[in-house]
Amino acid sequence: MSYKHHFRRFLEADPERIHFAAHSHHLWPDASFEGHVQAWQDAARLADQKWEAIFANVIPRAQGHVAKRLGLSNPKTIAFAPNTHEFFVRILSCLPTSRTPRVLTSDSEFHSFSRQAARLEEDGLLEVVRVPTQPFATFGERFAEQATKGEFDLVYVSHVFFNSGYAVPNLESLIGNVRPETFVVIDGYHAFGALPVDLAKLENRVFYVAGGYKYAMAGEGGCFLHAPPGYGERPRNTGWYASFGALAHAQSNSVAYAPDGGRFMGATFDPSALYRFNAVMDWLDRENITVERIHAHSHGLQELFVEELRKTTIVLRESQLVVPLAETSRGQFLTFDTPAAADIHDRLLGSNVVTDVRGNRLRFGFGLYHDEQDVIRGLGRIDAALS
Repeated sequence: MSYKHHFRRFLEADPERIHFAAHSHHLWPDASFEGHVQAWQDAARLADQKWEAIFANVIPRAQGHVAKRLGLSNPKTIAFAPNTHEFFVRILSCLPTSRTPRVLTSDSEFHSFSRQAARLEEDGLLEVVRVPTQPFATFGERFAEQATKGEFDLVYVSHVFFNSGYAVPNLESLIGNVRPETFVVIDGYHAFGALPVDLAKLENRVFYVAGGYKYAMAGEGGCFLHAPPGYGERPRNTGWYASFGALAHAQSNSVAYAPDGGRFMGATFDPSALYRFNAVMDWLDRENITVERIHAHSHGLQELFVEELRKTTIVLRESQLVVPLAETSRGQFLTFDTPAAADIHDRLLGSNVVTDVRGNRLRFGFGLYHDEQDVIRGLGRIDAALS
């Protein structure tokens, strides 16, 4: 089935572009345009009163959409920020100051977290233990074992790893033995909207962070955090939006915080991303385009891509896949490991085929705006570019 007609504005902006980077910057559906226009119109109509409407209507709608897709019972545990880094720093600000906090993570976290953690580690402000993700078959067991050995203050791990596409198959077993007082953060940016996620059994235990730039198809500026009750009730890094709803709980001798996920809010931000997010989620609901359907669509295109690749003489080979097709626990992109990754990326870009590269790893991502003909046409263009 083709969904391309829902992406007319982006596709017609450059009809010759073959965009195999849905995992990096998913093209926006036309519904997002209507949401963006609505943000402008509300700003013009409401002027100084727009934030009352945003907190009364736009944010609760967005919270509901997130909660529905994560299996959360209480949408109010959701906070919003322009980027995930803002949330990471806010969570770090909840850790102890009387000693050096200990962090358990993997060696494959995205830069938003890994760079910040490495910088604090340089100054002795964090102790970081990194568990190698490969071999993937034993990652869950090795990570869980390490989690039981050390008294960590923070456990931080991705749901789907950005540099491979490997999806952790059982989050509960991964962090089930972590001591109760430890903060657990799941980076779900490559999972939300890409594969089914059910946090019903973990909602009171884990933070879950993701955003709109990838498979939520809403563009940059709209990231969210599910904050479990009882963890990080008073972040030191705090903005004035975190006090909304806190007046009834205010104490004269301390800074007041919202009693729900709002305690992790920052300050004034561009709300247009949330308008786009709501418009896209409403469109998906109207069309009954579930995450399960999106996931199946993407995996079908991945399989076709590899099947057609086998018929070519392209320098990329199936044997270079970091996560093979036989591994069902994978996200929405294929990752090839090759020392020529950067050169191949540049040559493809010169032929208007968009991929992305991370070191020796070249990634091809598939989304709703692709169909089978795009894969076949794209491989023909790749073959010509690399011949």
